[in-house]
Amino acid sequence: MFRRIEAVLGNLATFPVGARTVERLPVASSAMTRRLLRLPSSIGDLGLMLEGELRIRDGDVLVADERRVIAIEVVPEDVLIAYPDSIGQAVEIAHAFGNRHIPVIREGDTIVVSYAAPLEELLERSGVRYERRAQVLERPFVYAHAPHTHA
Repeated sequence: MFRRIEAVLGNLATFPVGARTVERLPVASSAMTRRLLRLPSSIGDLGLMLEGELRIRDGDVLVADERRVIAIEVVPEDVLIAYPDSIGQAVEIAHAFGNRHIPVIREGDTIVVSYAAPLEELLERSGVRYERRAQVLERPFVYAHAPHTHA
């Protein structure tokens, strides 16, 4: 069975679940950039076909009936979180990531990147405080695909 989903019904943070069973559908954070997505569930495949700029996020409710609530679960991603001590240190590390075409997410005064051993070594060498952890992202890493040169 295939069920078409064109909009989310809400988010588990505020959705009135009550006594219903919650079924979480795991997705990678990269799925948050997609408009079209097919997800297997206990009631059959769900086909997300979102309009415009609408995209899924962790906890979004796709289906709610009298027995169950089916929601998105963004899988935690292995990340490095850098804590620059100054604007100068932030600029230097952001520049180094940019030269490597590494997508970053700025969260307050921190810089978040997907884990890779060479990036961890870069942070070690630069003296920037950092930690490695699994984290559910509120927004996905976005890669820039525009052609450019380093002339």
